[in-house]
Amino acid sequence: MPLPRVAFSLLGTSLDAGHGPHRWERWRPTLSLCQQEDLAVARLELLFPRQATKLSRQVAEDIAQISPETKVNLHQFDQRDPWDFEEVYTKLHDFAANYAFDPAREEYLVHITTGTHVAQICLFMLTETRRFPGQLIQTSPRFRTNDPAGEYRIIDLDLSKYDKISARFQREFTDNIAGLKSGIATRNAAFNRLIEELEHVAANAVDPILLLGPTGAGKSHLARRIYELKKHRRQVEGPFVEVNCATLRGDGAMSALFGHKKGSFTGAASDRPGLLKTADKGVLFLDEIGELGIDEQAMLLRAVEEKRFLPIGSDAEAVSDFQLIAGTNRDLGARVGEGRFREDLLARINLWTFCLPPLKDRREDIEPNLDYELGQFAARAVRAGISGRVVRFSTEARKSYLAFAVAPSSQWSGNFRDLSASITRMATLAPAGRISPEVVESEVSRLTAAWRTLGGAGAASAAGSDLCEAALGPQRAATLDRFDRCQLADVLAVCKQSRSLSEAGRTLFAQSRMSKASTNDADRLRKYLGRFGLAWEGLP
Repeated sequence: MPLPRVAFSLLGTSLDAGHGPHRWERWRPTLSLCQQEDLAVARLELLFPRQATKLSRQVAEDIAQISPETKVNLHQFDQRDPWDFEEVYTKLHDFAANYAFDPAREEYLVHITTGTHVAQICLFMLTETRRFPGQLIQTSPRFRTNDPAGEYRIIDLDLSKYDKISARFQREFTDNIAGLKSGIATRNAAFNRLIEELEHVAANAVDPILLLGPTGAGKSHLARRIYELKKHRRQVEGPFVEVNCATLRGDGAMSALFGHKKGSFTGAASDRPGLLKTADKGVLFLDEIGELGIDEQAMLLRAVEEKRFLPIGSDAEAVSDFQLIAGTNRDLGARVGEGRFREDLLARINLWTFCLPPLKDRREDIEPNLDYELGQFAARAVRAGISGRVVRFSTEARKSYLAFAVAPSSQWSGNFRDLSASITRMATLAPAGRISPEVVESEVSRLTAAWRTLGGAGAASAAGSDLCEAALGPQRAATLDRFDRCQLADVLAVCKQSRSLSEAGRTLFAQSRMSKASTNDADRLRKYLGRFGLAWEGLP
């Protein structure tokens, strides 16, 4: 036996109105709901505004004549502004929350033909989220007839039944993922999972996004793809503004980011809006955010939280509603410990953090990136007015290059920048647009030599840094200029290998002491160490 049907409807103060016998000749939506021969309504919960009390009673009486089995319950439903979405939604939500639904014993229909468009949207949302545990129903006049009963249609909100709609959503998701990956069919499972999660965040969040990863891992490229996805979904309408914070130094950093007023300092010949203002309604990508100064970090934090900041020399605050993407290859947590990065700023930008793996951890993605990089090379040639530069590998050359590229011995220290530069060199040198085994052999030799040189320099640099940090501590060592760090590291290395202060002095000043009549190498070394607050006796 079918369950009794209960319908909810808003009184149509215009469409449901009517007086005298002629009202029965007109289509009236609420009456139509109770005039359908194959749709028995056991109870109608009719919501009406105070000013339509008389009409609501008239409609209830008319329903009693055409459908005696339908019980009508009248509910006064007042709104100050029927076009105020928040008010209408809240009141309908509260009505549903206080109603004694019993889905096991009753079937519910929500009528969305009457009421303002705002009310209809709210009823749709509340039904779709099961606040009203039923189905939507819409009544309408029957086309080309004078039947006052009209017709009805049940709107099923179970999207899982609609394969075409589901497939469309899946296609859109797949397209978004492909866009974030530049159309490259990446194979690394961890990277693919990262991109899928990033797609959800980019599509649904306006909070800052932090991209971690080594130099050349693709942070800048991915940031621009996130912006393109947001713009495609009409979530942003402003520009994509990219700035490398490592290039911002001294007084110019404040001006570049936050702008200045004319005459605020020497050289300020005109007003400058600043990059944050330029990014209004768009996306601001701060690459290498770990290099930003402490003062700039404080102003950035306020700009991210309050969307306002004070340009240099201005008494009036500027407003910019930008979305922030930050990138860094630094350990920001360690820099907080060193006092070089604000803890509150890190907490603010660390909500959605994605760590891009280096290329050496994504070797299975090298092959699909080969064709992408060749396509990029061809596109650059077209933009430069060079035609006919479509380049391909020969079968043997491709096999040879891939064998080298995916081998554990290949360092790819520059990550995708190394790969892109490598493909560009081979494509440029390719005879007749074909990369030959000879071209590959030459490129392999070039990369191997470059990595060997870089590896030696990197090891020496790391060792030097370790010596300075051991002697001075991480915080003091971080304040050294590069020249002083290299010099001090060499001095400390000699001291470490020497048995006495005098022996270390003789080694360090072996050349200069020949031109001096009398020397005291130990005293010279003692004074040099003293510049850094160090003494021979306390060296590690």
